[in-house]
Amino acid sequence: MKIAVTYENGNVFQHFGRTENFKIYEVEDGKVVSAEVIGGNGIGHESLAGYLADQGVEKLICGGLGAGAQNALAAAGIEVIAGAQGDTDAAVAAYLRGELESTGVNCDHHGEGHHHGEGHHDDHHGEDGGCCGGGEDGECCGGSEEGGCGGCSGCGAPQIIFEGRNAGKTCRVHYRGTFNDGTQFDSSYDRGQTLDFIGGAGMMIPGFDKAVVDMEVGQTVTIHLMPEEAYGQPDPRAIMQFKISDLMGSEGLSVGQKVYLQDQMGRPVPVVVVEKDEEFITLDANHEMAGKELNFTIELVEVLD
Repeated sequence: MKIAVTYENGNVFQHFGRTENFKIYEVEDGKVVSAEVIGGNGIGHESLAGYLADQGVEKLICGGLGAGAQNALAAAGIEVIAGAQGDTDAAVAAYLRGELESTGVNCDHHGEGHHHGEGHHDDHHGEDGGCCGGGEDGECCGGSEEGGCGGCSGCGAPQIIFEGRNAGKTCRVHYRGTFNDGTQFDSSYDRGQTLDFIGGAGMMIPGFDKAVVDMEVGQTVTIHLMPEEAYGQPDPRAIMQFKISDLMGSEGLSVGQKVYLQDQMGRPVPVVVVEKDEEFITLDANHEMAGKELNFTIELVEVLD
């Protein structure tokens, strides 16, 4: 098992979305067998969730994080233990002893990383552990095309985009996502963990958010979303070609591989290698679900004020 801890100078860093380093602990039989510090590769909770999933991380110990970050991590299959403070080694030891309890979403991060590097969850379904949940690497439902999580703007009240009985409230849902041919691409039931987000605040793709914002607890609905209500259509501007000589490290990449670039603000942007020859490499930053019709069965489990 791998446990990641947000890291700064030996202590638990308190703002997940701004984490520059993680300390990764390899645990066997309840004991730490190795640990190393790695770079976090930038800012932005969705990309960080995908980045950690790529490292094989199963648990994350951190200080503060918002609902969008929690959704992205859940979609990437990573369990979060939030609210930790102090020495990272001590925090991991406490967790392994069963003495470290998560405080859950705690918006003390003052605008964490609510910019979605490419546009969702990691999204990231399939190999990254789940398309729905707000995440670009990792998260089919998590994150609007505009890249805003809507809620937690400066830790004030969430900005409501869609009105309904559950607007501004924390919604806990189970869901199953399928393509039109019936193939399942994601399921919170399979992970055994609900997806939690603030209803109507734009943390999810529009069609998913609109459906949940006016549901009743215990209700189950089935929805069909066209691309415009999900991840939109592929944007040709998101396909970029570089000279291999101009892109450091690209010579070792292969078609189909997912890697991270940085935008002008230093945030990691997940991209996929779609073409490569001796001179040029072509990268696609479109969300992997762009252009697809999606179907969801959604069960509203609980609503918290």
